[in-house]
Amino acid sequence: MTGKSIGITAIGMYVPEKIVYNADFESRMGLEAGWIESRSGIRERRFSAEGEFASTIGVKAVQDMLRRDPDALKDVDLVIYATCTPDAMFPSTAALVAGEIGLKGVGAYDLSTACSGFVYGLSMARGMILGGGARKVLVLGGEVLSKALDQNDPNTAILFGDGCGCAVVGEVPEGYGFQDFVLGADSAGGPALYISNLANTFPDGQEMRDIPIMNGREVFKFAVRVLGDSGTEVLQKTGLSNDDVDWLIPHQANIRIIEAATQRFGIPMEKTVINLDRYGNTSAGTVPLALYEAVNDGRIKDGQQLLMVVFGGGLSWAACTLKWWGGVK
Repeated sequence: MTGKSIGITAIGMYVPEKIVYNADFESRMGLEAGWIESRSGIRERRFSAEGEFASTIGVKAVQDMLRRDPDALKDVDLVIYATCTPDAMFPSTAALVAGEIGLKGVGAYDLSTACSGFVYGLSMARGMILGGGARKVLVLGGEVLSKALDQNDPNTAILFGDGCGCAVVGEVPEGYGFQDFVLGADSAGGPALYISNLANTFPDGQEMRDIPIMNGREVFKFAVRVLGDSGTEVLQKTGLSNDDVDWLIPHQANIRIIEAATQRFGIPMEKTVINLDRYGNTSAGTVPLALYEAVNDGRIKDGQQLLMVVFGGGLSWAACTLKWWGGVK
């Protein structure tokens, strides 16, 4: 390890133009718009257009970043795309994005831990830089889940949306940047939340169905526990308390999960960044989208202490502490 301070140096985001309101589900599913919002906190979400895929929205997020900071990609030599809805098994969506944004030839790979993916990606980027394997890393978190889900399944269709956020990870001034990470996964919970691919059974022989599956009750219990536990663990590793946190940026899955998790480790909702009401659950896209908006509207300021906590399919989880550098454009 070196004494470098590694943090976020640039950010960008993109969400599709098409807005899908709760009322749009009423005629098809018989679910009242008010009931959907009361159960989830979601009022609307974005759905990608016919020709938009994970690579498409990733490129548009990077283009947004470049409008803010034209030099953002200078010295980037690795691209990591966290997504569970890649364009293809291969080539990687990260490689497709890299080719479109002028980074042809750099290292590129996709990372699959569902909603936890972006924070996993930040950890991988920091490790690569500290280990000397990269100078700067572009990390994207994005999904086009509207294309993967059964839009007639009330357990999933009403919750998920499409969007992408991105960040460049590199050296920042001393005292800023990432402080610590917690990463975890437990495949025993996999049957509660999965999208199948080639396999038709789990390793223990339990059958997989050929449509995306979510057991809402089990996911809720897991999420509340693991968000609280992982957040507490990473704060302890960093030597911080709940009172030191200026902003909590949680996975935007369900407002009830967020409320229960914040109560579990004692961070008030007033210090919690929420945007799921407008975008729904964009899986790996939720944390970068929420981070971008809170920086862009001035809530997150130079030197403030951030805590990111996420959970996802796998079942997986991740948390990190970060001292925000105000030089991000």
